[in-house]
Amino acid sequence: MDTITRHEEQVLDSKELDRLEFMRKFGIVGQSSAMKEIVDTIRQVAPSDITVLLTGESGSGKEVFAKAIHGASKRAGKRMVTVNCGAIPEGILESELFGHEKGAFTGAMETRKGYFELADGGTIFLDEIGEMPIATQVKLLRVLESGEFMRVGSSMAMHVDVRVIAATNRDLEAAVRERAFRQDLYYRLRSINIRIPPLRHRRGDIPLLVEKFLEELADKGGKDITITYDAMMELMEYSWPGNVRELKNVIESLVVLERGKMIDAGTIAKYIHRNPVITDDHNLPVHVPEKSSEQVERELILRALLELRADMQEIKNLVRRQHHDPYQLPPASSANPAAMINMDDYSLEEIERLMIERALDRFHGNRRMAAQALKISERTLYRKIKEYGL
Repeated sequence: MDTITRHEEQVLDSKELDRLEFMRKFGIVGQSSAMKEIVDTIRQVAPSDITVLLTGESGSGKEVFAKAIHGASKRAGKRMVTVNCGAIPEGILESELFGHEKGAFTGAMETRKGYFELADGGTIFLDEIGEMPIATQVKLLRVLESGEFMRVGSSMAMHVDVRVIAATNRDLEAAVRERAFRQDLYYRLRSINIRIPPLRHRRGDIPLLVEKFLEELADKGGKDITITYDAMMELMEYSWPGNVRELKNVIESLVVLERGKMIDAGTIAKYIHRNPVITDDHNLPVHVPEKSSEQVERELILRALLELRADMQEIKNLVRRQHHDPYQLPPASSANPAAMINMDDYSLEEIERLMIERALDRFHGNRRMAAQALKISERTLYRKIKEYGL
């Protein structure tokens, strides 16, 4: 039994080492279970010529994974041509993809190869494929099925040997229902569909990404930047609507504008733009790090303890202010404007709940203003609103 256990551990260690080496080779950063699963899938499909569809929000790093698929394939020695379908005007996209003959249209002064010809023998990465016009989708489907296409202005079929990787931040199923995307092309593309999670769903990877970006910017001053624990927590708690791209831009700004400084939470706040209203989207993840990140888990436990202590101090200050100078919050409606809290009649929890209710009533539900009036943080107010069911 011990021999089997040791063998299994050796196999697991070997698999983990192989995965880490693959990630280092192709610049993939992450230790979350989602990232490990994606890397394992890429390593499986890369050696084949099967079409791969990468889906995920803008800025989530789809091109990095496309390059990894190409780099790990038998076509790695050939070109990988990247085409942003959403950045090319509809009128010339077909010509850009498949080329054109001389005189095919006004301005076609010479015969020109398209991206598919340039990628012959290699890989073509069609980014933002959800923006491709229906007419061009028909011709793309033909290339996927037979490898054949015709240049604009030509009646001669040409053949290429190209592996296609596509990416989109759109819901292609919804686009198919809306007749904005061909159903047959959708099913042809999604032979392998790899979903790239947004950064807010893998917050435990943020410290690793920050470290990577600072290393990449070492010659610009990245090695002179020190990020404190509180600053890192700010980065990990932010929702990152722009995903990895936004995080990279923030780190670049810090390196350029804060060179040689100690970066604390206050500095981070100048570079990220929080939405003061918390969304009601219950699908947003709770800030829980991946189980594989023991260090981040310990940091979050410490963070929770610090927040608990801060909350208690805020409550004490609130009660102290009430005792010495009762805080009257005139209501927004018909309640008695002279009403004040008498501490002798209420428990601490009841006082807290009543004051929060009055603050919310006074400012018509505006949580930011209510928090300012109560002299507590918005984060604490949000937590208390949920706790008391207000």
